[in-house]
Amino acid sequence: MKRESNKPGGLIIVDKPAGFTSHDVVAKMRGMARTRRVGHAGTLDPMATGVLVLGIERATKLLGHLALTEKEYVGTIRLGQTTVTDDAEGEITASKAAHGLAREDIDAGIAALSGAIMQVPSKVSAIKIDGKRSYSRVREGEDVEIPARPVTVSSFVLYSVTETEAADGTPVTDLLVSVECSSGTYIRALARDLGAGLGVGGHLTALRRTRVGPYKLDRARTLEQLQAAVDDAEGPGLPVMPIGEAAAAAFTRWDVAEPQARLLMNGARIPIPRFEAEGPVAAFGPDGTFLALVENQGGKAKSLAVFG
Repeated sequence: MKRESNKPGGLIIVDKPAGFTSHDVVAKMRGMARTRRVGHAGTLDPMATGVLVLGIERATKLLGHLALTEKEYVGTIRLGQTTVTDDAEGEITASKAAHGLAREDIDAGIAALSGAIMQVPSKVSAIKIDGKRSYSRVREGEDVEIPARPVTVSSFVLYSVTETEAADGTPVTDLLVSVECSSGTYIRALARDLGAGLGVGGHLTALRRTRVGPYKLDRARTLEQLQAAVDDAEGPGLPVMPIGEAAAAAFTRWDVAEPQARLLMNGARIPIPRFEAEGPVAAFGPDGTFLALVENQGGKAKSLAVFG
């Protein structure tokens, strides 16, 4: 049996380019890092750009938990046209003149899509329906029905309203917006629903993710910058964020004494304090070593992933 690599690994924050799938970026990073153990925390559509969190080696065990954190986006919503994918990559299915929309009506539509809402994801998405991806069913001509699910849009801000003309001559209105939301929220579905509520249809024409949990664009590097770092024989190499630093930034930190650390690493469920923030807790030993990601289960620490 092949032994698991004991390389510590870490996170790399990539500024994903347009036209690349998240898997494309992972494939590029496997070549740069010279390892197959690379994954990502939260998919970005090919059209979208911005923050994509990659895990290398043992840091891949963090990714599923990081994917559940809040995300932030800046995007452009076009009112006046509907597409099959709810974004600019799909075929236009309906057009309606959308000049002269009242600002108060747009604001009301945005307010209705803010807070805790029920959202129907885009039909052309990776959500599985009876074991098969929704986008596959749509491409095969099926009329897909995806049930609504709860999401939280903690902030939906409108910055500008621009009346313009689409390539086919339709008078449209472009909205520059920012969105902070829970994991699983589809920004293109917000665009679709805002346009539907205003009676003119809508879709997303541009999207840039600016934050995943605590990781922002200021930490992100383009693929070109990362490749240059790899090619620079005199430089430090890939800008990998150590696992401990990544965990401390994303989760509540819990420093344990030596006896607790030893018990925790042996699989014992030790008493855990009640922390203000919900979710996983990063346990660190007395020497500052990141030991494990744990959760509070009945007042005891249950290990989710062990690193020490």
